[in-house]
Amino acid sequence: MFIAMNRFRITLGREDDFVDIWRQRETYLDTVPGFREFHLLRGPSGDDATLFASHSVWDSREAFDAWTRSEAFRKAHAQAGTARQIYLGPPQFEGFDVVL
Repeated sequence: MFIAMNRFRITLGREDDFVDIWRQRETYLDTVPGFREFHLLRGPSGDDATLFASHSVWDSREAFDAWTRSEAFRKAHAQAGTARQIYLGPPQFEGFDVVL
């Protein structure tokens, strides 16, 4: 099993906008072989940003990698840059192989 996470720093006061973007977007994940589940996580707020993380679970790293090269991935991320003013920098990717 493989867990893929992207960490996002969101401008204070724009948290609801960020959640709405995720709520309204078509991810196409349900069509991708090896996809298991997705969660959007809200973390702590600091002086200038609130931390969020997208968390997806996959059968394997290979299934996740295939998703990143797919047409479904391109379609799901086609509008990714349209609300740049709410992000404090690009997302930070972290990938984990499940060991237990």
